[in-house]
Amino acid sequence: MPFYVRQGELPERRHTQFRKADGSLHAEELFSTKGFESVYALLYHLYPPTATLNVTAWDRPLARFHPNDPLLNRHLRAKHIQSTGNAVEARVPLLGNDEIVLSIAQASEPMTWFYRNATGDELLFIHWGEGCVETPLGEVAYRQHDYVLIPCGTTYRMQPRTPTRMLVYESSGAISIPKKYRNAFGQLEEHAPYYERDFRPPSLRPPVDQRGAFELRVSSRGRSAIYTLQNHPFDVVGWDGYCYPYAFNAADFAPQVGRLHLPPPVHQVFEAPGAAFCLFAPRPFDFDRHAVPIPYNHSSVDCDEVLYYVSGNFMSRRGIEEGSITLHVAGAWHGPQPGAVEASLGAAATDELAVMVDTFRPLRLSEQAFGVEDAAYFKSWASSEVVR
Repeated sequence: MPFYVRQGELPERRHTQFRKADGSLHAEELFSTKGFESVYALLYHLYPPTATLNVTAWDRPLARFHPNDPLLNRHLRAKHIQSTGNAVEARVPLLGNDEIVLSIAQASEPMTWFYRNATGDELLFIHWGEGCVETPLGEVAYRQHDYVLIPCGTTYRMQPRTPTRMLVYESSGAISIPKKYRNAFGQLEEHAPYYERDFRPPSLRPPVDQRGAFELRVSSRGRSAIYTLQNHPFDVVGWDGYCYPYAFNAADFAPQVGRLHLPPPVHQVFEAPGAAFCLFAPRPFDFDRHAVPIPYNHSSVDCDEVLYYVSGNFMSRRGIEEGSITLHVAGAWHGPQPGAVEASLGAAATDELAVMVDTFRPLRLSEQAFGVEDAAYFKSWASSEVVR
């Protein structure tokens, strides 16, 4: 994140003695990214976070994907994927490459153990549900249509208060605010579609002063393990810095509107290695009296485009429902389906909400994705009187 947050008790200077009431030292932790050359935070624990009693194998199945061959635009009826369990066990991977994995999950249970993804950042989009993500830096409350960003290496538990349906993006690197929205000092510029106060950092809770045996499950680049920690990981008395989990709600995104139709990059919300995230929010349409308000036909030659349809009227697509996922591939055209352009003329606004990721390497599909595919989707641009 591009702004500094400070919470709880801290020493006057970093890397200096910081003592508890009984005279013993707090344990300082540097929570850093890209070695020591990017954003970081300093955490102060009651006890060393390094105290480990045991390490055992975690037989976590790897996500397996198949090439999109033949190369097709595809529609996945993802609303029909049902899953249960906690926020990690409930994930059903659908699409992926070496830089990102996209899953659907329905978290129905609280997490009784802690989790750390040490491969890259996670971005959760909450379709519906309420709850919180507990971390050493505090709790991040979430609600419907929130993005929740969890930095690489964050120890956390997701605790739903109500069943939570979410889209999960697991990145190979950092997910951040696009550089085009930030000035030389890291502050969001005036033209950005959001402002620093729209981002909700964690709220630090009183430290958990418990010693015992606490289960932490760790994944890192295809390897997994179960650590048994001696100290509760949420024993932080204070922290400060630039690296922390946060939430941002789609309703706080301020979409740009133009005289004529604007291309998808104006809807970008985050960026990551090999990926760009966009948010299509309710907005007025173009104001030229001859404007065509829905997207023109185009060919993605550089990227695969994945749209997740959240709510509203998806006027450029037919056969799409809430919870659908479309994959429009590099090398194939896509655009409005027959009749959509004429039907859109004169429309003043759209109420659709959809989230998108563009990937710059080809995406592969899981068996679960093929199981919910609308196999005739690629024909949906042909005139009905021609298609048999």
